Amino acid sequence: MALRNKLLYLCFLAASLMGCTENTKKVEDRNADWDMGVALYSFNRFSFSDALTKADSAGVNYVEGFSFHKMGKEFNDSTMASMTAEDIRKMKEMLRTSNLEMQSMYVSGAKSENDWKYYFELAKEMNMRHLVCEPEKESWDMLDSLAGLYKIKIAIHMHAKGKSMYWHPDSVIAAMKDHPNFGVCADLGHWERSGLDPGECLKRLEGNILGVHLKDIHQSNNPDAKDVIVGNGVIKFPPIIDELKRQRFKGVILVECEHKMENNLAEVIAGRKYFEGLYNQTNQTSE
Repeated sequence: MALRNKLLYLCFLAASLMGCTENTKKVEDRNADWDMGVALYSFNRFSFSDALTKADSAGVNYVEGFSFHKMGKEFNDSTMASMTAEDIRKMKEMLRTSNLEMQSMYVSGAKSENDWKYYFELAKEMNMRHLVCEPEKESWDMLDSLAGLYKIKIAIHMHAKGKSMYWHPDSVIAAMKDHPNFGVCADLGHWERSGLDPGECLKRLEGNILGVHLKDIHQSNNPDAKDVIVGNGVIKFPPIIDELKRQRFKGVILVECEHKMENNLAEVIAGRKYFEGLYNQTNQTSE
């Protein structure tokens, strides 16, 4: 009888633990090859703590930080560019409590090798996969060397034509030449702003896509085109999904909302749901 009770208790304990895991882990689409996340820049008007609360509410498991984020009172109003060991501990705990993972971080303003070592050390402590940036040509060799040393990739990001040297895929390819630790953070909205086809750009950079910034805009070939909810603008997403599936992309697609910055959580959620819904439609069509 004692043995039976013990077995029942173990079964109950196992079931309880399974239930806890299901309750604390946000739902993921297991049919997708990639994961969904949010670029915390979407919530740049808010503290790190509040931004995580919003990302958690958006129903994702991944976030991308950015170096100039004003972290809030818990961090003595510093930015991510000047974190102490205690700050890093707090940041990791906040992410753990929110059941979120920061696999990448956008870096702006780093100039010297020491500047970059700080970010690589931070990325290492946070177990990140890559740092997102638009590096100066003079820093390519140094960054590739550091990326190899730390085993953390550099993901080259692009802004629109006239605002970034990386606006065209050919510029990114030139930077990646002889730099095996360089890859790409594909910003779909900025390619469209530059008058480029995002799907074709992805194809041109095949095998090097480390992450994707998911956004939409109101007008093509306009560097100042306005940001809109994903699915409400001019970007054609079905061929983008087809291309990512063809490449068997397995990184994180990060919703990045750059409008209604004081209150855009609903827009972020709408963008995620639209993209996931479109993915499911293309799956059903191909079956």
